[in-house]
Amino acid sequence: MASEHALREAHATERAVGIEHYVSGADGIGGRLRESPDDFRVRELEAFDAEPLDADTGSYPELVVRATLRDWDTNDFARRLSDALGVSRERVSWAGTKDKRAVTTQLFTVRGVDADDLPEVRGAEIEALGRAGRSLSFGDLAGNAFEIRVADAVEDAPERVAAAVRDLRAFAGETEGSDAAETPADSAFPVRATVGVPNYFGQQRFGSRRPVTHVVGLAIARNDPREAVRLYAGNPAATEPDDTRAARDRVDAAFGVGGEVESDGTGDGDWAACLDEIPGKLRFERSMVHRLADRGVDPDAPADNEDWWHALEAVPSNLQRLFVNAAQSYLFNRIVSERLRRGLPFGRPVAGDVVCFADSGAPEELYAPDADRLQRVDADRVEVVARHCERGRAFVTAPLVGTETELGDGEPGEIEREVLTDVGIEPGDFALPGEFDSKGTRRAILLRTDLDVSIEGGDPRFGFALPSGSYATVLLREFTKSGPLDL
Repeated sequence: MASEHALREAHATERAVGIEHYVSGADGIGGRLRESPDDFRVRELEAFDAEPLDADTGSYPELVVRATLRDWDTNDFARRLSDALGVSRERVSWAGTKDKRAVTTQLFTVRGVDADDLPEVRGAEIEALGRAGRSLSFGDLAGNAFEIRVADAVEDAPERVAAAVRDLRAFAGETEGSDAAETPADSAFPVRATVGVPNYFGQQRFGSRRPVTHVVGLAIARNDPREAVRLYAGNPAATEPDDTRAARDRVDAAFGVGGEVESDGTGDGDWAACLDEIPGKLRFERSMVHRLADRGVDPDAPADNEDWWHALEAVPSNLQRLFVNAAQSYLFNRIVSERLRRGLPFGRPVAGDVVCFADSGAPEELYAPDADRLQRVDADRVEVVARHCERGRAFVTAPLVGTETELGDGEPGEIEREVLTDVGIEPGDFALPGEFDSKGTRRAILLRTDLDVSIEGGDPRFGFALPSGSYATVLLREFTKSGPLDL
């Protein structure tokens, strides 16, 4: 067994979603992200080809446009674009959803319109690129390139950044090239280095202010839709506004949880009273409780009663999938944290690991894994596969647990099974109804990138590219050491 070693502990909010540690022991630079949208720039890296603008619209009905958006939520922009064009919102597609407080450059496809139809939209630069025979989808997003400024960092930020870079270079297995350790920190910038961090799912996956999606998903996997409904519609968080907390308290009382329950510990099941309390902004919670009220569901009905599933399915299908995906993400984070705690390597395999190979079609900026190409590593193959990993041709993985997940062997498999046992989940538990069902997959545990860092006016600026599904905040947290709400 690998030796365990001391690691810097993560924030309590991060630990609640399975992120237990930092890789870097360097002190954080603090500061703030997104002081203005220009401080957080994101450029999509797509694997999507367009035909010329004069291509036949019968064969190529989709207009491909590139939009640079300032302070626009992706969904809101798509709605504004469709309204301006006078077409259904369903005719606008994109590959990845971006945060509002940023400057983002990404592709959209709009079915059945011409380049001359494109409107002017405040805060958006829209350019027609060509035509395509199909709309964009999430699978077309290969990754994202980021340029991020951290404002109001501590005075000795350059020294702290240099120390963190050294730690992250070592974690990535990078040993060649310029080393900030050999140069005074105030003259070591700009720095370019290959760095690595654990490929955690970031806090956004679970909710920053109220991280509950994964606990809802775990209840679903345990075949307890009753508790899943309560955790989502009730279960108040201290960070919520007063009206929201009061509404969730009332839902808990209907379930028989909290301070307003009957003396025998049962809930009153007064779903109508709950609806009177739940504000309109909690529209998905209202939808769930509406279904309970419509059917007059007894709060003491069996946990797996069909009525509870009916209430859960009141939310959109993408949110249903997100519940289960968040549960899988939490388990992945737990597994990765335990591997880190035990001191097992991330950049090379040990016996029992499962690796995937690199995505040969990804843009050159990315260290991108292909989770569909897997290979189990036995003791005889460790050194051969390690060389592939060191050259960026292969990646060690951990499971996103589902019905078809094959767990690892040796110590990696031991970690995976211990985490699942602790949470009370088995791969077969993800054989679920409708959108909740999941076959599972595997995901690279090391997030590697070529990082450019400069210091301008005392503020660090970070440039890097990440494959789709990885989080910029997971890298930046190693430098800031700030809580999730500050990222």
